[in-house]
Amino acid sequence: MRTFRTLGVAAATTVLAASVVFGGATSASAAPKVYANCTAVHKVYSGGIAKKSVTKNRVTSGGKTTHRALKGTVKKDDALYKANKKMDRDGDGIACEKS
Repeated sequence: MRTFRTLGVAAATTVLAASVVFGGATSASAAPKVYANCTAVHKVYSGGIAKKSVTKNRVTSGGKTTHRALKGTVKKDDALYKANKKMDRDGDGIACEKS
């Protein structure tokens, strides 16, 4: 009985130690990338970075607002958009879009 209890405690300790090590590594590598400018974004995502809920690009010209299809390769990722939100000049949910 004592042997089984010792093995159970050792196994539980190993699992906890592994989850701490792997959990920390995953969290650090999962942080969204912050790009310096739209040129850097376009090298990876030609159409920019959008919120997952965005389906069209809002374009305002001459006081009139229209909605157009997304152009290029648009990455839809809420966390990545939030990290690069400063590059969404018109506030339509797409950073560095091509209109």
